[in-house]
Amino acid sequence: MSTSSILRVTEIFHSIQGESSFAGLPCLFIRLTGCPLRCAWCDSEYTFFGGAEMSPEAVLETVRSYGCSLVEVTGGEPLSQPAAFPLIARLCDEGYTVLVETSGAIDIAPLDPRARVILDVKCPGSGMMDRMHWPNVTRLTSKDEAKFVIKDRADYTWASGIVAQYELGQRAHVLFSPVFGALEPKQLAEWVLADRLPVRLQLQLHKLIWNPDMRGV
Repeated sequence: MSTSSILRVTEIFHSIQGESSFAGLPCLFIRLTGCPLRCAWCDSEYTFFGGAEMSPEAVLETVRSYGCSLVEVTGGEPLSQPAAFPLIARLCDEGYTVLVETSGAIDIAPLDPRARVILDVKCPGSGMMDRMHWPNVTRLTSKDEAKFVIKDRADYTWASGIVAQYELGQRAHVLFSPVFGALEPKQLAEWVLADRLPVRLQLQLHKLIWNPDMRGV
């Protein structure tokens, strides 16, 4: 087997989907290792290094064993591994509903069009706004989602401008999520309601169910 097809995997686990419009549903997560970004609010720094090498067949065999039709490929930044692209296509071939959570820094054009993209549009508070590959935003479709993780009022104002500039409310699902522990959900909700934005307020459901620092959930 070519070494280019090997994946480095931090963990594969079955949990409740905590974010996106699929929140609340049972989901099988494939968390790949590595990320070229260093967001200020990152809650998965343990994915930056380590992990175990797995063949695509081993990953698929593990996925099948759970009997869960909803699968998310995440990280880290999953698309930083070239082998993620064919893995996602194979998951689609097998009939799974496939979510791909990506930072927005890597071109999503090569992704299998059947996969549903959750694009994390980097606000200024992340410290990684300059790493955005902006053509990704224009590639989103009605099955995809644009997620803004918002730290403060400045992030909110900036994100609102991006939603308007790219007409994201007409292009895809738009999610505004407060940085856990930094911005009160009530405050974000009040801003959204006052401005009548066409966005969905989302909380990180898994952090409300389990300890916020727990891995594998």
